[in-house]
Amino acid sequence: MIPWQPLTQPEQLQEIVRESHEQPVLIFKHSTSCSISAAAKGKIERQWADAGLADTKLYYLDLLRFRPISSEIAEQFGVRHESPQLLLIRDGECQYNASHMGIRLSDVKSAVG
Repeated sequence: MIPWQPLTQPEQLQEIVRESHEQPVLIFKHSTSCSISAAAKGKIERQWADAGLADTKLYYLDLLRFRPISSEIAEQFGVRHESPQLLLIRDGECQYNASHMGIRLSDVKSAVG
């Protein structure tokens, strides 16, 4: 079972930055109307148990319902908005991001160390 944490409030971004100083945090930006996004989400869900990222908090952003939060993420972490997109936040900064079929938990694991 994936430990998705819903990202629904802009204020949560401050919490994510704070958490990222204690543990790595992932944000998955998902468009519920996009088949590529659905495929990327399914890949994360299938690979999560074996990815070795149990100490990583995983947030889920529904882009269709909460698009302004995606814009804030792009601005705050200096990354261009894409969908689907996976961002690794550590020490308050985006240290890895990938989109579309480039999303690989093995790459995230390497970035986490």
